[in-house]
Parts: sequence; C-alpha cells; structure tokens
Amino acid sequence: MLLSVLDQSPIAEGSTGSQALHNTLDLARLADDLGYHRYWVAEHHGGPMLAGPSPEALIGPIAAATERIRVGSGGVMLPHYSPFKVAETFSVLAGLYPGRIDLGLGRAAGTDPMTTHALQRDRNHALPDDFPEQLQELLAYFEGTITVSNPLARLQKVLPGRPETPEPWLLGSSPQSAVWAAEMGLPYAFADFINPKGADIAQLYAREFRDGVRLDTPQTAVAVWALAADSEEEAARLAASSQMAFAMLRRGRLIEVPPPDTAVRFLETLDEADARKARGRRSILGTPDQVRDGIEAVAAEYGAQEVIVVTITHDHEVRRRSYELIAEAFALSPLSRTSST
Repeated sequence: MLLSVLDQSPIAEGSTGSQALHNTLDLARLADDLGYHRYWVAEHHGGPMLAGPSPEALIGPIAAATERIRVGSGGVMLPHYSPFKVAETFSVLAGLYPGRIDLGLGRAAGTDPMTTHALQRDRNHALPDDFPEQLQELLAYFEGTITVSNPLARLQKVLPGRPETPEPWLLGSSPQSAVWAAEMGLPYAFADFINPKGADIAQLYAREFRDGVRLDTPQTAVAVWALAADSEEEAARLAASSQMAFAMLRRGRLIEVPPPDTAVRFLETLDEADARKARGRRSILGTPDQVRDGIEAVAAEYGAQEVIVVTITHDHEVRRRSYELIAEAFALSPLSRTSST
C-alpha cells in the first residue's frame, strides 16, 4: 500500500497565510525525506483557514524543493477554468519535473456562492454543467486525440512541456465521479474525509471500470483525515482544533485554525447533537499503531492501493510530528539525499 499526503495549507490563529505557505514547502520536504509517495495540494478560495487557492502555483516550488516524491493537485476545480489553460500549465510543470507531476481534477465549487461568483470571468450567466466535456477536452490535449477537422487540433501539438505529460486523476466524493472515472478509465481518488460512507462508491468505480481505455486495471486511492501523537488522549486534544474550525464553518463563520485548548473549551460547550456533528467526519486518531491500524482498515474497506493522509493542526510542528510517526509506523523508506536543498 502506498502512503501519500494531501496538504490544505492550514492557517493557524495568530499566524499568516504566508507562513502557512512556507509550512507547506517545509512539510513537502519532510514528506519527501520520509518516503511518502505523493504530495498533493488542494484548491480552496475565499476563506481565512486555508492558504491554498492555486495548486498550480504551489506545485512548481514544491517539486523544486523535493527530489523523488510525486507532486500534484488535489485538485484543480476544472469548472472554474479553460481546459486548454490547465493543459498548458500542467504541461509546463511536467516538462520541468518529468515523471513527477499529477493532475488531480474535481468539479466542486469548494467555496461559498459569492466566492464562486467572484471566480467567474462571465458573471452574467451560471456556469454550464459540462464537466465531462471539459474533462474529455483536457485529456485530449495531452493525448493528442483531437481530430484534425477540429480547429483546436493544432493546440495539442504545441503544449510547451512535450513529450512529458502529467498523470491525470479524477477526484470525488459521490457516485457520479466514480462513474466518470470508470467510463474514462482514469485513476480515482475518493475523499473519505468528506464522505466517510464511500466504500460502495469505490466498489462502483471498480465494477464499472473500462479496462484498457487508459489503464489496464482500476487504480483507487482514498484520502483520510488522520493524526498521530504519543498518546490517544493527546491526539484527541490536538484534533479539537480542526473540529472547532469545521463546526464554525457549518455555522457560516470562517475562522483560522484555533489553538487546541481554545478548541477543547469550545467543544465542551456544545450539546450532544452538536458535539456529534463536530466529530462527524471520520477521523483516525491515536498512537502511531492505532493510526496505522485505522488507515489499513479504511484501505481494505475501499479496496484502495493508496491512502492519502490529510492533517490539520494549529501547530505546524505537531503536524510534522504526526507525519513522522505515521511514516515510522508504516516503515516507509526514507530518502538518502544526493544534494542539499
């Protein structure tokens, strides 16, 4: 089983977005050293908690700061963009870092309606619901399958990073994304940290997968929220920061990631129903052995060949330590650096 990282670039209360971005680079170097397989960065807009609206802007600096780890988007929200522009951008990245660039694609707005509106060039009309067509066009640029009679055909020949191309993934948390990934023969990454009831959806993907379209067999990854600490109690205390932040998000209040003690006091004020909602999404918490067992159980549930770990904490050093402990628990192979960075 492969182990990877999804970084949402959390902004701690009392810190800055700039520091969060530098923390992302630091964590990527650590993940590379520890032996994680991929390092993906997310796309979120218009909020104070996450400093990652532009994975395409972060991937280059991360790839430059690391040596062997694959680097990519988790993901680019394609409805906001021109497929050709995305193809050009990721062609540049693939040309600069051959064999290391992933292009994870999603369709969720990932933000509130007003921010979604602000992202659009044409604000007089609602976005068309044409994600499958966008995805097919994007893939065709990389694969050179646009027919000669199509005026766009010449553009597929002039992508700047050729012959290198990124590895495309479809991201999702719903049955529809699984169907598209299966029909198009794409690897599929399911967001269990958003929808913890996705095992049946992963099975749908595997069952409907069309062999030979792009892959010979289905390729499934599952993204889970996990945090390892020296004790189960300490892991629960540290996880309170993200639980409070998401509880406030559900109330329509966007905040930076609070300190654990503040978050614990807040959670203690909630009634049982609200406390359950705050803890509602699946979290794999505890000692390294407990987290390893939890990750392996989720992988088995999904039939996944890879698990992508996302962790949000107030303290960057705590987040670093969690990934170190998980790497040790899985006995990942650390990198022997050939040069200093």
